[in-house]
Amino acid sequence: MASGAAATGWRLAQGNEFLDLVGPLWVRREGEGWAYGLQTKPHHANGRGIIHGGLLVTLADNALGMTVWERIGRLPAVTMQLNTHFLASAEPGDFIEARAEILRRTRSVVFIRGVLSVGDRAVLAADGIWKILSTRGDPAAE
Repeated sequence: MASGAAATGWRLAQGNEFLDLVGPLWVRREGEGWAYGLQTKPHHANGRGIIHGGLLVTLADNALGMTVWERIGRLPAVTMQLNTHFLASAEPGDFIEARAEILRRTRSVVFIRGVLSVGDRAVLAADGIWKILSTRGDPAAE
C-alpha cells in the first residue's frame, strides 16, 4: 500500500528519530482532521508472525496524540492515560490506518478515542486522556 499511498492522498509525515525507527508514518487530510497510516513489514511481527501489539499501541498513542496536538492549536500535550482493546490481528504487509476524535476538552485535559483498521476491519480501539502542558503566556493551558 505504501507505494500506492501517495496516489490515494497519503504523504509521509515529518518524522522524529522514534517514528523513523517505527515507521515511517503516513498522513492524509480528511475533512477537518487527519488520518495516520503505517505500512507494516516483516520486522513488525511478533514470534507468531502477526503484527506486534506494542506496535499497534505505539501507532495508537502517536495518532491520538497528534490528533490532540492539532485540535488544541499545536500546544504541547502528553499522554496521561491510554486504554487499548485488541480486536483483530494484522499481518506484515498490511497498511494500518488510524483515525481519532476528540470527545471532550477542558482547560487542562483532552479526552479522545480512536480506531486502527486494516481496510474495513478494526484491529484496535483506544481511548485516552491527554494533559495540556502549561505554556508561558497561555493561561488557558495552566
